[in-house]
Order: sequence, then C-alpha cells, then structure tokens
Amino acid sequence: MATICVNGKFTDADKAVLPASNRSYRYGDGLFETMKVINGCIQLANLHMDRLFKSLSLLKFDIPGLFNAEIIQKKILELCRHNECEEMARVRLSVSRGNGGLYDEDRKLQYLVECWPLNKSVTQLNENGLVIDIYPDAAKNTDRFSNLKSANFLVYSMAACYARENKLNDCLVLNTLQQIADSTIANLFLVKGETIFTPALSEGCVNGVMRRHLLESLTAADYAVKETTISADELLTADEVFLTNAINGIRWVQRCRDKVYSNLKTMEIYRRFCQTIPA
Repeated sequence: MATICVNGKFTDADKAVLPASNRSYRYGDGLFETMKVINGCIQLANLHMDRLFKSLSLLKFDIPGLFNAEIIQKKILELCRHNECEEMARVRLSVSRGNGGLYDEDRKLQYLVECWPLNKSVTQLNENGLVIDIYPDAAKNTDRFSNLKSANFLVYSMAACYARENKLNDCLVLNTLQQIADSTIANLFLVKGETIFTPALSEGCVNGVMRRHLLESLTAADYAVKETTISADELLTADEVFLTNAINGIRWVQRCRDKVYSNLKTMEIYRRFCQTIPA
C-alpha cells in the first residue's frame, strides 16, 4: 500500500484526507510543486523551495514555523523511502489554505505530499519528437498570479483534453493577447539561427524551475537567449522547438501542424545543461 504525507504525518494513500470544505478543492485556493528525486536527492531543490515560498508570500499564506524548506525536503525524502522509490521518483507537494467559505476564519496552511516511481526514460532525451498544436478555445491571463503553479488549472486541463482528442502529445496555451504562454505541463523554447527564445514571464507562463535553470545556465555559457513575446507565426518559422519541465528536463518537438523541426541544438542543450544536473 502506497503512503502519503498529510501535514507532516504519514498515512495510507487510500484513506480519505481531504475535507469537502477544503478551499483548494472548492476554489482552487492553493498551489503545488512537482519535483524529481534521483538517488535520494531532490533535483534543483533550492529553485523549487525559492519558488514555493515566494508563491506562498504572493498569495498571502500564513506560513507556520514547522513549514520550512528543511522540513519539507526531509518529509519528501522520507516519503520516497516509505514508498521505495528514492532512486527515481516524481513528487507532488500540494498546499492549500484551510477549509470553509471565502470569508471563513480557517486559513490554516495544509499540505499533502505524494510520490510515484519514475521510468528511467525521463533521464533521456525523447527519441521520438513530440507532436503539438495550439489550444484554440481559451486564453490565459497575464496578471500577477499567472506565473504560479496554481491549483486553479482549468485552462491547462481543457487544453490537455483537446490534445488527447486530437492525438497530440501536448498543446500550447495562448494568453489574452494571442501570444504563446506555455504548454499544458511545460515551458516553451524556440531556436532560430543561433538564438534561443522563450516567452517572458510577462506573457503569463508558469515560472518553471527547469526554465529558470536553463535560462541561468545558457546565459552563463554565453548562449544568445531572449525572453520575449512569441506568436504562432514565429512558432511555425522556428528551426527547433523544445518543452521543459522538472520531470522530463527537455523534450524536443518534431512537428506543429505542417511544420517539421530539427533537434541538433536541442540535443546539445540537453547534454550540457540537463544531463549535468547534480543527482
């Protein structure tokens, strides 16, 4: 039986732990982190913890003293050991703000940690390139909350439904100005000539940990990198396209509509900056 961690205590995963009045369930009043554990270590742990606590501050959470980076990481690794997946695991940390209605006084921070074994394929660049498209039915806001990994995930959920219905591997999401924000589960990067482009945070993309790692690493290695707006036309004239997240690192895109992409620069970036992440 799998184990989960609820507010620091370990229990069986099949036990009911979420009250019907949970504010994350009712209103999407919460956020989450998705992390990869390799050989008993959380990859890019400092970046995850930095994003988590900045996000909680932005959402005006009351953070108890026993909810800090050191304790969270300890609980995550202990849970992975419980579930015998510390060698390679996907971890989800969900944080919510209390129970009850919008104006109720219970705003106590609650958290849940789950983990699952990962296939070793996530440590390799995908052999078969992804097929993607752009979700046509909704757009994402570009307000101060748009960069969070929020529990309010409706646009991404519907874009994922669209991807499944149309036999796509992933789907890109536009912002309200019809520029590309990100994909359902990843950030977007384009390669054109010698320059690497990615949507700026002002375009509404999630502030991805792997995105941040790559931007810092590429800049330090003197690659030409631009955070900017990216239109559908620019997507379809790029030389290469790849998606990034904390679990898969980089996944290269082979096709969007009738456009077919190469992956030479993507392979180089993967070898230099994903395979070398300490584990």
